[in-house]
Amino acid sequence: MPSSTPPLRAGTYYWKCDRPAAFHGSSGHDHATLSRMVESLVERRFSAPAEISEGPGQGNHVTFTATCGGRSLFIRIDDSPEHDGYLAIESRVQETVRALGIPTPEILAADASRTEVPFAWQVMRRIDAPDINHHFKAGTLDLHSVSEAIGAAIATWQSLSPAGFGPFRSTEGALEGWHATYGDYFFLHLDRHLHFLERESFLTSAETSAIRQEIIAHQALLDLPRGCLVHKDLAFWNILGTPDEILAFIDWDDAISGDPMDDFSLLACFHGAQVLGPALASYQTRRALPPEHQRRFWLHLLRNMLVKSVIRIGAGYFDRSNSFFLINDGVDLKTFTHQRLCQALTGLRGDLPISSLR
Repeated sequence: MPSSTPPLRAGTYYWKCDRPAAFHGSSGHDHATLSRMVESLVERRFSAPAEISEGPGQGNHVTFTATCGGRSLFIRIDDSPEHDGYLAIESRVQETVRALGIPTPEILAADASRTEVPFAWQVMRRIDAPDINHHFKAGTLDLHSVSEAIGAAIATWQSLSPAGFGPFRSTEGALEGWHATYGDYFFLHLDRHLHFLERESFLTSAETSAIRQEIIAHQALLDLPRGCLVHKDLAFWNILGTPDEILAFIDWDDAISGDPMDDFSLLACFHGAQVLGPALASYQTRRALPPEHQRRFWLHLLRNMLVKSVIRIGAGYFDRSNSFFLINDGVDLKTFTHQRLCQALTGLRGDLPISSLR
């Protein structure tokens, strides 16, 4: 797997909304042409005939499934206009986490150089299970036991403590974040995100001022001596499994060196105490919570909800139907998003218990 140094990542808080081609997704591609190229690539790589099908997924990558030489494969490709090489670093992160015993798909091959084909690619062993959001939306997920397993996994991968903060530099040597301080990373594009949300009339000027003021008032919480590995996109659709068992944590392309409460705040972008309670209790049987853990939780929930608001507006998520993976039956995503932002602000101001989030 070649070395890759993606300077674009040093200037992004969250790739999906801060990249030059903001909100670039996996739609609008010539899947027939890509399928033929992927088929040829897989057959060369594994020296056997391959059968290729379009894969699932609604994220940033185009995906395919394949059978080749008795292997069941899952292929992700990144044909982004920026020619971003982060897929190689993500592969490094995923294999590092896998070595800790965290269930993740085994990566069989990956290349972000674009020398063989005009896109970065990653081939993994396919796990024939849906994401657990499928079971959650169907009402069949054992929420308590799965939440406990998530908390245990977070405690395990947070044993990794990379140097620096934010996205990682390269595939060579130890994992190292781009930024010298966590505050340098945390404040990236904060004012731009707030301005966007005010311009789009999602937040009022009074709300953006209050959010900015509260973050500044608590910026001392960002003075971390060292970061830990944070998934940074921890959600039920990035976990594969059965109704009562986790089989794989996937999509590590936004992973950073950051604050231990960030992983929990990401879960809180979609779920409340019913998930967070068992997850935190399980985590604490393995690792202690950090000082000021409640305020750090709310601070990161506030920052993450700002980002998710920008993405949901910019990518038109508020206009999607209930079949969209983010939307549960009976939930108005726009209303929920704004309410979650306000709950994060209130929680930060009052240092409220995390159990108050519903």
